[in-house]
Amino acid sequence: MLERILIEDTVRALRPDFAVLLMTAEGLVNGPSSGDTVTTGDLAESAGPHVEAWREAYRGFGVNPKRARPSVDALLRRAELPGINRVVDAYNAISVRYGLPIGGEDLDAYDGPARLVRADGSEPFATVKNGEPVVEHPEPGEVVWRDDAGVTCRRWNWRQCTRTHITERTKNALFVMERLDPYPLERLTAAGADLAALLREITPSVLIETRLVEP
Repeated sequence: MLERILIEDTVRALRPDFAVLLMTAEGLVNGPSSGDTVTTGDLAESAGPHVEAWREAYRGFGVNPKRARPSVDALLRRAELPGINRVVDAYNAISVRYGLPIGGEDLDAYDGPARLVRADGSEPFATVKNGEPVVEHPEPGEVVWRDDAGVTCRRWNWRQCTRTHITERTKNALFVMERLDPYPLERLTAAGADLAALLREITPSVLIETRLVEP
């Protein structure tokens, strides 16, 4: 699975400094959240330059980052994150600790491999609006993660589709950890190691594989 994940050349042209650490975790035994919240108080100081890099990246494909904020920017604006389930809580904790955009996906909900592309605008994106399920579409040229069935995450790391959410029933997961300069690659890999350790606390027998896609 990991070797089939692709970064399109048009995305590379937009941000040649982009790197992503991909991780699969198979055989998870997920469960309800412990109820603990993740506080974000220490994130702002460490994440500042990286947040600005993501804002610049969003402007590069025509999105105002004040209206659709990169995920790590959105984290800065919340005092704490509520518990969702054990696996989601684990990657949220690492995202906050490292000031890093991290997406978590239910691997069994995928149709074909993940790839990061510039959208043509026809791709379906399953989401919820006013409490009701709807299908939207990205703007042409928007950077999106997608599979064969449609968009899995809009605006690079802004909003995930409902189809691939990690739930308490998730057994196999894909994690996408993204960075831009000046975020150190060593810190990216350290975040991955810490996430793997948390997942092993949840399920000691989990099978974890990683792939680093460098600039």
